[in-house]
Amino acid sequence: MSGDFIPHQDGAFLEWAKTLTSYVAAHLTGFNIQETALAPIQTLLADYQTAYDRAENPNRGKVDVLAKNEARDALKAALRTFIKAYLTYNPEVTDVDKGNMGLPLHDSTRTPVPAPSTIPEIELDSSVIRQISAHFRDSGSGRRGKPQGVHGAELRWSLLETAPVSIADLRNSAFATATPYIFSFDEPDRGKTLYICPHWENNKGDKGPWGEIVKAIVP
Repeated sequence: MSGDFIPHQDGAFLEWAKTLTSYVAAHLTGFNIQETALAPIQTLLADYQTAYDRAENPNRGKVDVLAKNEARDALKAALRTFIKAYLTYNPEVTDVDKGNMGLPLHDSTRTPVPAPSTIPEIELDSSVIRQISAHFRDSGSGRRGKPQGVHGAELRWSLLETAPVSIADLRNSAFATATPYIFSFDEPDRGKTLYICPHWENNKGDKGPWGEIVKAIVP
């Protein structure tokens, strides 16, 4: 393991990643994880499996080996982020679960994280056609990103012809663990107004107060 819980050898890493991904897929409800959170991992795993098989072929070329290494690095980085965000401190994931997934155990007496008390501030970027990027930061902070102890930001949003009267008028919900969160739209949506309102959420699902409703025109 070379001091890391992620196996170093390509074949061992592939089997470990398959075991972890399959285990999480079978326990999504129990772990309170959405299918959409795991889907990118499953896609990257399939890409790595394909690239690995090609690189293991006796007739492989340098391009095949390079593609395998790039696919492995992409999957490894995504798994580290996923594990930290959804598994390491998830109260529904037991030590037995972690052992079955090949994950390290952490102190079970970890200090509880309180509900968020601050609000996110959002800066919208509409420089890309049919796309709006929502960059968020903690209120009063000069650095983009979420504050310590926060899992991510829930973004309530809608495309509306008139300004919302309340947050309840924002019918859609997105969740972002990293900034920016990118909203993508189709051609008929160009010129419409996107309204967004955020609040922080911790690993236990405790929610903080809502921030300001911001808006941007879909370019």
